[in-house]
Amino acid sequence: MKNKSFASDNNSGVHPDILQSIIEANKGDAVGYGDDKYTKKAIKKFKEIFGEDTDVYFVFTGTGANIIGLKSITNTFNSIICAETAHINVDECGAPEIFTGCKLLPIPTKDGKINVEKIKCHIHDIGFEHHSQPKVVSITNTTELGTLYSCEEIKKISNYVHANNMYLHMDGARISNASASLKKGLKEITKDAGVDVLSFGGTKNGMMYGEAVLFFNKKLSENTKYFRKQSSQLCSKMRFISAQFIKFFENDLWLKNATHSNKMAKLLEEKLKDIPEITITQKVESNSVFAIIPQKYIKKLQEKYFFYMWDENKSEVRWMTSYDTEEKDIDNFVSAIKNIIA
Repeated sequence: MKNKSFASDNNSGVHPDILQSIIEANKGDAVGYGDDKYTKKAIKKFKEIFGEDTDVYFVFTGTGANIIGLKSITNTFNSIICAETAHINVDECGAPEIFTGCKLLPIPTKDGKINVEKIKCHIHDIGFEHHSQPKVVSITNTTELGTLYSCEEIKKISNYVHANNMYLHMDGARISNASASLKKGLKEITKDAGVDVLSFGGTKNGMMYGEAVLFFNKKLSENTKYFRKQSSQLCSKMRFISAQFIKFFENDLWLKNATHSNKMAKLLEEKLKDIPEITITQKVESNSVFAIIPQKYIKKLQEKYFFYMWDENKSEVRWMTSYDTEEKDIDNFVSAIKNIIA
């Protein structure tokens, strides 16, 4: 790409330190399927952060993490409650339904977040054999609209969920960005807040590929190793995922990367405020900016910069920043916008 992409943090390159960790792990042989020193060390690090009772499963993709986590805590007669904007509802090609056999119950939301009052609409007819039985509430932090759940909001949801004999799953594809923005520890915004299963993302924050599924109650993961194999998410050369996570946590690289990408989004927001033709539509709380821009300018801008249309009916676009976005990238992008609008 000629200019820096603002389409997705998936488009950024691999952080040099993480790339080096893959090279180092490439020396010599290592036992396959996770019985290697790198995987053991990475799992140990996760346990240091989240607690010894945490069960860790490395996978290739975020979709893989979500379906394995959800499959482990549901039966085919269950349903999963989520925001209508949730990745599991919009961007996973029906994989959660296919793999779990569960019905998704999406909740309308303007900011990507759901709450207890909205969840209550789907909690009825428990035990009635004609209806799918709600078993999981799935939330995303940061949400697909870049907004954040606070610890208090998560606790309120988890308390209600657990009181109704359900589980709380969190899609944490950008959990690092949430932690950095909230200035709270990873454990504090997940396990301590009542999350039962976490899809922990690495790819969007400087890794080449690789996610982890974390269970904070080992009873929930009794069959997960089989589901991981069935879903083609068991990596034979797992050391190349594990080595990345070791470097990811070393010297808080994950936090530095996420803090920077969040900072670049705030910088973009600040510079866009001077342009009256652009309206920011969501709170900029992580590494994304959602904005309405007149349709006539979008294609011209896309000729120079790659980004996605979010809602064509509203002329709303999404601009993402990443760990390797630089201030000059923001300046050049905003200058391009101003030149096109002028």
